Amino acid sequence: MGRVAVLGSLNVDVVTLVERHPRPGETVLGRPGGRFAGGKGGNQAAAAARAGAAVQMLARLGADEAGAAYRSRLAGLGIDGAAVATSSAAPTGTALITVDDHGENSIIVIAGANGERDPALVAAAGRLGPGDVLLCSLEVHLETLAWAARAASDAGARVVINLAPYAALPPDVIALADPVVVNESEMALLADSDLVPESLLVTFGAAGARWGLAGVDGAPVPPEEIGDTVGAGDAFCGALAAALASGADQQTALEAGNAAGAQAVRWSGAQPDASL
Repeated sequence: MGRVAVLGSLNVDVVTLVERHPRPGETVLGRPGGRFAGGKGGNQAAAAARAGAAVQMLARLGADEAGAAYRSRLAGLGIDGAAVATSSAAPTGTALITVDDHGENSIIVIAGANGERDPALVAAAGRLGPGDVLLCSLEVHLETLAWAARAASDAGARVVINLAPYAALPPDVIALADPVVVNESEMALLADSDLVPESLLVTFGAAGARWGLAGVDGAPVPPEEIGDTVGAGDAFCGALAAALASGADQQTALEAGNAAGAQAVRWSGAQPDASL
């Protein structure tokens, strides 16, 4: 069984609960929702670990209380944090999340240390090998991500790129990913670009997902069991990567990701029991 290395962001999620999302220029009253471990990278790493994979985190934190708390959380989850660097200039990343009474969310991300260039992360990716999976998402320095993906691919590892939040990556990086993972809105942006993935996986939320000829229907979740949708896509990606690292085929990996995404909407926040 291979390892899952996750190159992505580590954020502190500050959550506010509202009856409904404000319209432009409008103020609404909110209720405290809590402070949680988040970031697409952290969420995906936690999901891969829950799925049973050996997980290595490739990321950056600030030299602050939030960064120290997140390091402790990674260790508690059994995630190898040896390649997590500490920034001397930028704080730990922050996400400001608003969740309405229907469980729908809006998110503003402040990159902090996540947005810094880091050649050490490229070097760590290059130490992966055949059977390993490098899972990348885009809340990080994009040039660092591109070189890390190339380094991992050159070393024989499989590269999975979750093209979220959407940004244009170099064509060769898109081409080496197996697969590129997008949701419907990201798929529309990708279709308007000149980027052509050789392997494309599209998620449709509650309607399921498709990867080439393989597909799964959504796993129904009763409305009364829904906490919120924060991190459901990250749970999908983490479980997908874990399945691929175990040698699963496309259909089996899709099923694993789909089940994890459905489970993730049953708790509040991007990770279960993630208060910081």
